[in-house]
Amino acid sequence: MASVRASSINRSCSSNTASLDSSDAPGTVGVASRMASESPPEQGRLRRELGVFGAVMMGLGSIVGTGVFVSLGVAAGIAGPAVLLAIVIGAFVASFNGLSSAQLAADHPVSGGTYEYGYRYLRPWLGFLAGVTFLLAKSASAATAALGFAGYLLGLLGASDRWHVPLAVAGVAALTAVVLAGMRRSNAVNVAVVSVTMLGLATFVVSGAPTAIANGAANLSPFFAPEPDATALSALLNASALMFVAFTGYGRIATLGEEVREPKRTIPTAIVVALIVVAVLYVLVGVVGVGAVGTGGLAAVEERVAPLATAARAFVFALASPVVAIAAVTAMLGVLLNLVLGLSRVLLAMGRRGDAPRVFGKLDPAGTTPTAAVVAVGVAIAVLALVGDVRTTWSFSAFTVLVYYAVTNLAALALPPKARMFPRWLAGLGLAGCLGLAFFVEPGVWLVGTGILAVAVLLRAAFKRPRSA
Repeated sequence: MASVRASSINRSCSSNTASLDSSDAPGTVGVASRMASESPPEQGRLRRELGVFGAVMMGLGSIVGTGVFVSLGVAAGIAGPAVLLAIVIGAFVASFNGLSSAQLAADHPVSGGTYEYGYRYLRPWLGFLAGVTFLLAKSASAATAALGFAGYLLGLLGASDRWHVPLAVAGVAALTAVVLAGMRRSNAVNVAVVSVTMLGLATFVVSGAPTAIANGAANLSPFFAPEPDATALSALLNASALMFVAFTGYGRIATLGEEVREPKRTIPTAIVVALIVVAVLYVLVGVVGVGAVGTGGLAAVEERVAPLATAARAFVFALASPVVAIAAVTAMLGVLLNLVLGLSRVLLAMGRRGDAPRVFGKLDPAGTTPTAAVVAVGVAIAVLALVGDVRTTWSFSAFTVLVYYAVTNLAALALPPKARMFPRWLAGLGLAGCLGLAFFVEPGVWLVGTGILAVAVLLRAAFKRPRSA
């Protein structure tokens, strides 16, 4: 009877799954019903209409967002001009993880992401750990998006910074209400948001190039200029961990198995191409930003929430800064909406399975919205936004998402030989890269993160009644 009820709920919510968090959101709707079958019935399959180009565009829309508009300034303040190398390192680690995600999705095409992969290929507690890390990581990312939205909007309006945190919390509350009302981000809205975002970044690069050329020799030297009390290597790896998070939207491509032609060829190709395009875009933005105003200007504490708009004020083109600010506000509102949607669906799935309180596994009477899960997610994001420091929230997101993808790579290592699309050493490199970078974020962050994860696993072991996975 449980699977029948879950299947019924899944059908009523199936329209929601397309607009979930862009970063490989695990535990979306219908996990319980999908556990019984790895493939949907033929009449429920989506049409295979996307080729490599379409999948790449989907990936670009999922990747570009808070990372480039906010984390670039944070990472530049940590590593200096070497942030450009950190972008490349982050892209390489993301590539290994993306290929692991692709082959796992091909072998076990369910909507639960690494939460499901941990249960299927590893141990239930590792699946639970993946679910918890995803909730923590993306809640912190959402708080960063809210703070970034507030910072860019206040700069655009010329308002006082004292409204920074209140505006961020208000933004979270507003979008939580939007999700509770049943509104979803449509494909048309997604295209509009991506277009505005790319226009803003293109404006930044083109209008800032002359200033960067004029000042670049001085601002890009010395290349390794870590923050005080840090070595060049530790600062570089810390910045790489932060920039890695800016690539994690590639997981959206791995969920397109039912929608692309020749998925075993298209999905890996699209992941690699999208990551290369984004890496080049990030490097261009980084070169222009650092070259034009230096890492000191890009990462100034009081300006850190709006680094690109701050840098654009030094450009000859007077409208560059407001154009960039509008693009950032639009992008981060879209990111925040998707994260509230995706996180609430993760909590919904975990509630159904008993990995979270059962109240989170229930839908409203209309069968369209997990009300308790949405409210809980909104409150959690708002509380994190109260921290008011994007470096702290983004570093916490980096640590937990790296642990999440470490589980992804561990699951890929456990794939049977016939299901393996790529050599095992790729997943091994991804695992080593994730665990290596995770512990180069600030010690206070990874110590707190490790403590929270350990307590969560111990509480699950103590209170969850034994049951089959």
